[in-house]
Amino acid sequence: MSAQDEIPSIADQSGRATAAGTRTTAVGPQEKTARPASPVPPGAAAPQLPRRMVGPIAFGTILQPLNSSMIAVALVAIQSHFGADPAAVWLVSGLYLATAVASPAAGRLADALGPRRVSIAGLALIAAASAAAPFAPSLGTLIACRVVIGIGTAAQYPCGVAMVRRAADRLRAQSQNALAALTVCSQVMVALGPTLGGVLVAGFGWAGIFWVNLPLALVGAVAILLWAPADPPREERAAASGAGGARAALSRLDLPGMLLFVATVGLLMYGLLSLAGTPAWWAFGGAVVAGVLTVCRSLRAPEPFLDLRLLTNRALSATYVRTIATYIAFYAIFYGVPQWLEESRGLSASGAGVVMLPLALMGVVSTLVATRIFKRRGIGPLLVVGSGVLAVGGLLLMLPTHGSPLVLLGLLSLALGIPNGFNSMANQNAVYLAAPARQAGAASGLYRTSQYVGANLASALLALLAGTHATDTGLHRTGLAIAVISAALLAAALGAAMTGRRRGAPGR
Repeated sequence: MSAQDEIPSIADQSGRATAAGTRTTAVGPQEKTARPASPVPPGAAAPQLPRRMVGPIAFGTILQPLNSSMIAVALVAIQSHFGADPAAVWLVSGLYLATAVASPAAGRLADALGPRRVSIAGLALIAAASAAAPFAPSLGTLIACRVVIGIGTAAQYPCGVAMVRRAADRLRAQSQNALAALTVCSQVMVALGPTLGGVLVAGFGWAGIFWVNLPLALVGAVAILLWAPADPPREERAAASGAGGARAALSRLDLPGMLLFVATVGLLMYGLLSLAGTPAWWAFGGAVVAGVLTVCRSLRAPEPFLDLRLLTNRALSATYVRTIATYIAFYAIFYGVPQWLEESRGLSASGAGVVMLPLALMGVVSTLVATRIFKRRGIGPLLVVGSGVLAVGGLLLMLPTHGSPLVLLGLLSLALGIPNGFNSMANQNAVYLAAPARQAGAASGLYRTSQYVGANLASALLALLAGTHATDTGLHRTGLAIAVISAALLAAALGAAMTGRRRGAPGR
């Protein structure tokens, strides 16, 4: 996941957070505001949550960005071990597809069963799958392990936010420091993921990116048990999750909607990947049928997995489409460049990780810059800069060859990181501004889903353009595709900016 995925997005996973990030806490059969352990004197500023509580919560959230980014430098070693199988693309897509389904489900389970309990269960899944992965007898088994890891890591962020909010309500404290910690942990891990992955692959082989999860999951679970806030009592959880308590909440996960979504994306991915050889047209037909059924389910279910009714909001639907296109371009870079660095440029996994580090770090810096620009100028300039620089970056990817000096490649990596913060901040704030307050959680959840869809489509694009072996030609084709996608995004951003000026609309 990119460094910008977790920039404050109003706790989007549970679907129950308000736009302001506060809510009343149910105590017993009646709902009332939770009383603080130590009353705050009138007129005094509310304290921040204690660090010993924030640290364990934030620590658990590092596993999702870490596992999504380390694989970028391990794919070549895995393909060498199992053979150049095109199905290796599912090592990336499988995790994102699992995360897209599990994240909103984990938020609802956290309400029904308690966030600490669900978080620890997710850590147990991560540990079990990571212990089994190095012994996988086939690529399919390894993909299955990655899917389970995706489910476990998906639970950590929504559960972390739920624990933060419970603690803030109980202590009547501010949560800014805790939410900032979640963001920083995600940014740092995405930035360090390829580099750490390269070191692990160099020292332990591709299995190293799985072994590292074991101590991290264990430390995270112990820390959460010792210092994270306890789960609410059963009566309080029942009130928070609605009538019927935990069992009713579980029944409202919309399993048919989840399965239809997985079928739609899975069949579409299978069809796209088949285009490199014998096209499987039946997969496209199946994707269309599953997609229609997904839409019907979303429009009829009282609590659908994907609330597509939000797409009647034109501003939101435009943002989701823009987000999918942006993430196709981003992940084509994030996964395509490391493979080329290893297979064509001849770098080791650790060397590829070092070359990719400027990209991730510049993404963090550009996020901070984009935040300041947004406060002054609104979304419009962010979209123009982000799309424009991304188009230039795509064109620059058409220049390197396997003999290019490392200094040039490092500068290219630095340039490719610039648009990430601008695009991500623009799209997240566009969702926040366009969504009605009562639908903020659902709108943000659908935004996250659009990111995962983009990541999956990027995997298919790389398979089509670069094949199983990343050559100079494949890199140049990928760069051209990124430039074309970004040019379309830039044209749309400029058109929206000109329309806004004619109407006298503010940049926001």
